[in-house]
Amino acid sequence: MARKTGSNGEKTRAAVEEAAIRLIARHGFAAVSMRQIAREVGVQAGALYLYTPDKQSLLFDIMRGHMEHLLASWEAEAPDPATPAVARLERLVRFHIDYHIHRPEKVFISYMELRNLEPDNFAEIERLRRAYEGVLEDILRAGAADGVFHMEDARITTMAMIAMLTGVSTWYRDSGRLQPAAIAAHYVDMAFRLVGGARIAQAAE
Repeated sequence: MARKTGSNGEKTRAAVEEAAIRLIARHGFAAVSMRQIAREVGVQAGALYLYTPDKQSLLFDIMRGHMEHLLASWEAEAPDPATPAVARLERLVRFHIDYHIHRPEKVFISYMELRNLEPDNFAEIERLRRAYEGVLEDILRAGAADGVFHMEDARITTMAMIAMLTGVSTWYRDSGRLQPAAIAAHYVDMAFRLVGGARIAQAAE
């Protein structure tokens, strides 16, 4: 995204992106105009082009930023690759739930607005998505090789598990009866059931 220099410019750029996220998540990309985004931010429509070339670029920047931050956040928390697969799977599930549960609008946009990306932008987002999917698939394959996970197709299981985990962002509410940590614990159990494995404490028994 084109950026205007200076702290005020950075604040406005961030406000433009935040407004676009709110509006696109609420109304859909096709229904949102640059004029609406400008009105939400409180600037003239022409001023938006100081911060983004067009609406397509704005959507792409939102989706790319989401995926790059997701990958960087996992990299900062990921256990050593030599860690047993059961421990790595539990860590990834807890991370995924904690990350996605607090970002429902970005998650919604990242999945529902893929169809509105131009081909080159779509290819880049798909590359980032596959990089994250590859993290889980590598864990599942390692667990299968060690005999602790049992599945017929690691790729299909990976996609099914990610869909299950990401779904938390569609129904979680702060006012619900369970806190995020408790929800994550339930998802860990479901993830291990999906791969026919036992969690660390159960395996130790």
